[in-house]
Amino acid sequence: MDNNKIKRYDFTRRPKKQNRFLMWFARQFVVKPHFRGRKLTICKKGMEGIKPPYLLLATHASMTDFYVMFKATSPYHSNNVVAIDAVRDVGDGIMRTMGCICKRKFVKDYSLIRNMKYAAEHYGDIVCVYPEARYTLDGCASFLPDAMGKMCRLMGLPVVVLRMYGNFVMSPQWNKTEQKLPLRADLELIATAKETKELSSEELNARIRKAFERDDYAYQREMGIENKYPRRANGLHHILYQCPCCNTEFKMYSEGTRLWCSACGKAWQMSELGELSAEEGETEFSHIPDWFRWERENVRREVREGTYYYEDEVTVHTLPNAKRFYDQGRGRLVQSCEGTKLYCTAYGEEKKLEWAGTELESIHVEYDYPFRKEKYKKNIFGDCVDISTADDSYWLHPVNNRDQLTKLSFATEEIYFLAQEKIKEKGKAQQAEPPLS
Repeated sequence: MDNNKIKRYDFTRRPKKQNRFLMWFARQFVVKPHFRGRKLTICKKGMEGIKPPYLLLATHASMTDFYVMFKATSPYHSNNVVAIDAVRDVGDGIMRTMGCICKRKFVKDYSLIRNMKYAAEHYGDIVCVYPEARYTLDGCASFLPDAMGKMCRLMGLPVVVLRMYGNFVMSPQWNKTEQKLPLRADLELIATAKETKELSSEELNARIRKAFERDDYAYQREMGIENKYPRRANGLHHILYQCPCCNTEFKMYSEGTRLWCSACGKAWQMSELGELSAEEGETEFSHIPDWFRWERENVRREVREGTYYYEDEVTVHTLPNAKRFYDQGRGRLVQSCEGTKLYCTAYGEEKKLEWAGTELESIHVEYDYPFRKEKYKKNIFGDCVDISTADDSYWLHPVNNRDQLTKLSFATEEIYFLAQEKIKEKGKAQQAEPPLS
């Protein structure tokens, strides 16, 4: 496999105007059927008189997000920013005809802003972004990059947030079998075009983060939405990987409505309202996001104490374009408090890829990927982490260690947060130093 013969995706190509007939067809024969048996309530806040072009920032929980977005923004059309793996799933030709703008997750790409501005200025449609860049793992807000505020200022458009509820509960990423449960979406204006030009990036970031706050399990409980799926806890151990009773990691298992620790034997039941209760003894966390946050706090402590370390053999697949994955054999993934390293062979060449703590904001993780196995034939990965460079995406499957992805995700973000803090502290220290006489 010659590296020079591999065609890389061209992110500089101008996006196309959304094909109106194709989108009419999609709305009639794809979107509408998807909501049969599901109640969707759309609430609009401050949207009086707001018409395209505007920047739409949408929360991300499941594939249903895209269907809800089409319903919430109807009858208007949009150019949607889409990850390269999703473009690969559907096909680049179809996605471009649908007006999609391709990008790699968690990679700074100045072509993206140019293409978004081009779509808004030339087509006058909505430009839709999913800034969390991956599905939420616990039904709450995921990592949001600081660059969001700057992007809003550069676009100079009204900023609207589409905050969705129920999409996660009906199909969490660790249990992708969809249930027909009621959904809600709030379409809310958070900044006018005038405000995006006058407010600072920090002020816009604060508004975005506030608008993205949500808790799907709290929503489920408050609305009394019962999930009667008999295997609703299947896969829960992927995100609840550490036992709060004995503190052992990666010995959790789940099946049916049950979650248990194989190290100490403690077990929990998941109710139809998404709450956990211990079969015996104390229920440490009845609310799943609380357990999830406790795990993150433990990882944060490891990173700040300098004890965090991960290393494992991984299978490596690359996605240089939107056509197919390339099998690159095996490599080694190493992560410490200083950053992340990948050692592998790609396209016949030895690779040593390094991301300092300041360079990797977050990573994309997938459980049981791909869920629809028939679409990938030979490329069956299982649990994967996706780390991208400007011209390639490396899909990595840990070989020896199970259920590492959630902790890897936590650690990447906590390493980044710590690195940013150190930079700020260094800057303050340099400003406080007296001038040389």
